[in-house]
Amino acid sequence: MFRGASAVNLDSKGRLAIPTRYRPEILQQNEGRMVCTVDIRQPCLLLYPLDEWEIVEQKLLSLSNFDPKQRSLQRVMLGYATECELDSAGRILLSGPLRQHAKLEKGLMLVGQLNKFEIWSETEWYSQIEKDMELGASDEFALSEELKMLSL
Repeated sequence: MFRGASAVNLDSKGRLAIPTRYRPEILQQNEGRMVCTVDIRQPCLLLYPLDEWEIVEQKLLSLSNFDPKQRSLQRVMLGYATECELDSAGRILLSGPLRQHAKLEKGLMLVGQLNKFEIWSETEWYSQIEKDMELGASDEFALSEELKMLSL
């Protein structure tokens, strides 16, 4: 399970080091193999351990190729999906197209989402968090039935 937000750096070769607290789980359950793709709704990347990605991949494959919206989702998420593997230093290499989609430069945020990570540029992350906090304080947020059932 991946929790919390970690500030990490992208090196000059496009690699980022996965924080040490997450490495044993990734190595034990997936032999260090992961899949990175784009988030179609946000300027960030989604980084899945291989076993979690395979679940998503099957769901994507079950979508209709004849429905333009479903086909579009398949094209983007599967088209950008890139296998990556932890190297001996616990780093993964992010491809140029992935880095370009998320506007990644040196400073990044690696954000645990339990079964996957989001990878954000530091600037985009703080901008998004500000928007999320504003939404959280709004009446629109309070009206959601699903959120009414969530007791914090």
